Amino acid sequence: MAENHHVKALIIGSGPAGYTAAVYTARASLSPMLVTGLEVGGQMSITTDVENYPGFADVIQGPWLMEQMHAQAEHVGTNMINDLIVDVDFTQRPFLCKGDSGDTYTADSIIISTGAQARWLGLESEQKFQGFGVSACATCDGFFYRKKEVAVVGGGNTAVEEALYLTNHATKV
Repeated sequence: MAENHHVKALIIGSGPAGYTAAVYTARASLSPMLVTGLEVGGQMSITTDVENYPGFADVIQGPWLMEQMHAQAEHVGTNMINDLIVDVDFTQRPFLCKGDSGDTYTADSIIISTGAQARWLGLESEQKFQGFGVSACATCDGFFYRKKEVAVVGGGNTAVEEALYLTNHATKV
């Protein structure tokens, strides 16, 4: 049965930004609710090696890092909901959000931290090699392509920016 939830602070998205917002709003006594979205932990949850996260000199695993962030947000009092927000109405107060589950959420404030999502080609080998040579983030993973030949597939500004960045690491782009 569909439920209605009302909170002072609703956070949409469960990547690093969402969990950080959850920790700070909970510590501010705003009793936050975080709606996870499709991929709990966001893109970081499918990232194998994380080398650029402050505080960790050694490589850590993305899923592990997201588990730690989730646990910390829960520990300080964030209410976690597994749902996908499919509609937001900012024309009224409190703001109204509708979840894929049929539940509705009203909130005095909303923090949208839905992140970015790579567009993949849909090849079987893409999924097989994600994190093992196939990447959607040159800034995150460019270091792993030092002195290697790489290809960038994509169109628009993002693909060009990624290709330009990779010229700092790869022998050929």
